[in-house]
Amino acid sequence: MRATQQRKRFVSRELVALAANQPQAFADYSEGQYRAQIESIADDVLSSGRHIVMLTGPSAAGKTTSAHKIADAIAARGCRSAVVSLDDFYAGAGRYPKHPDGTDDYESLGSLNLPVLQECLAKLHTEGVCKAPIFDFKIQQPNGTRTIDCRDGVVIIEGLHALNPALTERLPADAALCLYAGLREEYAAPDSTRCLATRDIRLARRLVRDCLFRGHGAAFTLGLWGKVCAGEDQYIKPFKPRADLLLDTTHTYEVCLWHALLDTMPPDEDLTATQRRQLDTLRARFAAFPPLDTALVPADSMLREFIGA
Repeated sequence: MRATQQRKRFVSRELVALAANQPQAFADYSEGQYRAQIESIADDVLSSGRHIVMLTGPSAAGKTTSAHKIADAIAARGCRSAVVSLDDFYAGAGRYPKHPDGTDDYESLGSLNLPVLQECLAKLHTEGVCKAPIFDFKIQQPNGTRTIDCRDGVVIIEGLHALNPALTERLPADAALCLYAGLREEYAAPDSTRCLATRDIRLARRLVRDCLFRGHGAAFTLGLWGKVCAGEDQYIKPFKPRADLLLDTTHTYEVCLWHALLDTMPPDEDLTATQRRQLDTLRARFAAFPPLDTALVPADSMLREFIGA
């Protein structure tokens, strides 16, 4: 099977405002749309008969949480499941490729220990079991291993390069099911012009997540964002046509959350004048939507990956 290419959906700002008049119903509807996709994909994975799922998507698309939710849905159907992050296959400090400016390149395929990854995938295909490395980000090196056991089950491999055929070249052509997770909704102003792009939403997600969970201020995230987007264009988009299934991780009501969340981030003295303007512009785009309280976000929502408990 191959996924039919989805067009991005345009949602009017006025429609969002109307929906926000009933905030709980609006949030429940948005969450329900996402959950229905997770359940459908779990059924599709099991009906395919394949035991390896390769899941990719751009930064802050919700790949990690979505992978675990699909795995949970598969387990709820009585089938063993596991999730493996490609981040655990990073080569480690001193072995990364370099950008032209001499900085480490974490985005390219060369940042991964490809032979170890290919060996793990081969064993998962033939035996259903492998020992996968555990990457320690504090020391920037692999540190230990864990056993992945998906005999008679499904393993989901998630990460930036998951749809790159170099990862699965040692497997039969139909061994892995390919899944692409991304945002499909953009938002239109009264004159029908686009007022908010999917990358705006992903940047807001990443800014808040980096601040809450990774100790990075806005200056760090904005400084990295250009390279992140360039990496997506180079390493993800060319392989999107390989996807068998598409997952839309848009939560329509989230556009009503980000302005307040961005405002609650601590001031960052390291912001350049250009970055400050970029952040102000982003805030202004979300300010066009009626504010909603994060209390509406369920504890098990995919959005909690970015906004915390």
